Amino acid sequence: MIEPEYCQLMARYSRWMNERLYALLSEIPDDERKRERGAFFGSMHGTANHLLWGDRMWLGRFIDEPCTHPAFGSDMFQDFDQLRRERDDTDTKILDWAGQVTPTWLAGALVYASKVDGRTREMSRAVAAIQFFNHGIHHRGQLTTLIKQAGRDPGVTDLPWLPGVVRIADDPP
Repeated sequence: MIEPEYCQLMARYSRWMNERLYALLSEIPDDERKRERGAFFGSMHGTANHLLWGDRMWLGRFIDEPCTHPAFGSDMFQDFDQLRRERDDTDTKILDWAGQVTPTWLAGALVYASKVDGRTREMSRAVAAIQFFNHGIHHRGQLTTLIKQAGRDPGVTDLPWLPGVVRIADDPP
């Protein structure tokens, strides 16, 4: 289904995007970051918290370090600087995990209790890894919209713009 290289690429992409988005968020006053904007998690700050929570929730299942924050995590860290540090630490852990993923691990099963409804679920680890990265992409998409609405341009967010992914044909090798 997927190979370890997929996890490594997506971990790099996630970190690259998170760094770019947090740089933009740092330019926005705290009251504007936290202002209710009608998003699924309310504000830019709430969305960033939820994205971190989701990453920690899935990664915790993968590396047996359960995330203990309540469901959805929209209020994990009220201080933006702390949120940014926690985001960076988590991105480092995701890169470390991705660097250790093996085909055997991906072929196994993941059994976990959902924080959303408390039910125990079982799925392939490959599907769980896809969900892990898909969840982040989904909420970073929401965050880029909120940032754009706040007057900042997030720029191109597509995977081919991740440094080192695509060689431009007319650039020297």
